[in-house]
Amino acid sequence: MTSSTSPAAACAPGPGRRDAETTKAAIMRAARHLLARHAHTDITLKAVAERAGVSAPLVLKYFGSKDALFARIMSFEEDAEAVLDAPLDGLGRHMVRYLLTSQAERGADPILRIVHAPLHREHGYVLRANFRTQVVRRLGDRLSGPDAGLRAELAVGMLLGLGVMYGIARGPHLRAAAIEEITDRYAPAVQACLTPPQDPAPT
Repeated sequence: MTSSTSPAAACAPGPGRRDAETTKAAIMRAARHLLARHAHTDITLKAVAERAGVSAPLVLKYFGSKDALFARIMSFEEDAEAVLDAPLDGLGRHMVRYLLTSQAERGADPILRIVHAPLHREHGYVLRANFRTQVVRRLGDRLSGPDAGLRAELAVGMLLGLGVMYGIARGPHLRAAAIEEITDRYAPAVQACLTPPQDPAPT
């Protein structure tokens, strides 16, 4: 007797697999959210589990340990892809608006967790190294003209400063302003770092 199940159906993930992937994604989102606000050492598995809506033993089941979980979320690859996803001539505006929108709608911007990286622990070293390579250097590689690396660092530094003031220090005037107004005011300064300097016109 032959089976009537098609090859595609046989290869498709079942409900259990989909549920597991959804749960893992929720746990990683919760861990990223907490890491954007707290030092790694201050975050407990219980806090991650509660934010994800699961039990702490389930976090251990999927990731093995707290260190293994946080090793998975130390990468900035996906964040950098989203933050830098715009043509160069409009990238400053995109970066600023994306950061502010992420803060306003999700309560965390995609790169601010670097601010909480511990200074003298292995996780801090890894996080900072990944940040330099996956965010700053990636941006610098897109820039033309002199001092591309410096200009990339300055642009990212401006973005982090805005993120700290908007998301952590929660400046009342900044928080009360519309995102588009802040973007209109701040993006040109970021874009000035991204745009290669022009040679002065001959006299």
